[in-house]
Amino acid sequence: MANPFKALGDINKLRQQAKQMQDELSKEEIRIEKGDIVVVISGDQKIKQFSVQGISSQEAIDALNEGIKKSQEAAAKKLQSMSGGLGGMLGGGN
Repeated sequence: MANPFKALGDINKLRQQAKQMQDELSKEEIRIEKGDIVVVISGDQKIKQFSVQGISSQEAIDALNEGIKKSQEAAAKKLQSMSGGLGGMLGGGN
């Protein structure tokens, strides 16, 4: 019989690796300039700067970040339902 506590240790290790990767990604910045539009986004998909014709709006940045967050949550929910969630990954039932 497989040791269920080993799976928990593996999950904890994966969680730590994911956190480290997220921390590293948050430090990266990608800058895109198309005509008079500038977007700066971090590697963890947060808009840092957004301007059109040199005009920036914190409200627009907040709205974009909220949209990105909601799309990420929807994708995560879809993936979880497709894979059976954590139970499916550990070989358990739903």
